[in-house]
Amino acid sequence: MNQQQFAKYLRLNMTEAERLLWKHLRAHRLDGQKFRRQQPIGPYVVDFVHLGAKVIVEADGGQHNESESDEVRDTWLRGQGFKVLRFWNDQILQSTDSVLDLIWAAVSPSPPGPSPARGEG
Repeated sequence: MNQQQFAKYLRLNMTEAERLLWKHLRAHRLDGQKFRRQQPIGPYVVDFVHLGAKVIVEADGGQHNESESDEVRDTWLRGQGFKVLRFWNDQILQSTDSVLDLIWAAVSPSPPGPSPARGEG
């Protein structure tokens, strides 16, 4: 399976935490910011990315606990100028607003302040 096919497969098989996060990030719902999901970057496919701000958001399950391959991946991505934010699936599911506040602060072009109202959808 090539990288584009793998990204499509991941988009069709998102975890519950990824689906919830995408609900809030898609269609410019986070203060007009544009995110892509399951986006190939170099040799990797990232969960979510804001290309303008160069911020990657990863939703991690238990398989990522102390993962050496994630460290290698994150080091490569940071070397390309990206900031990598990692959240545990439970954190996304149980503290969605806090996660969204951290993401918004990372992509916001202005100094961090109160987060904007989130669109419903």
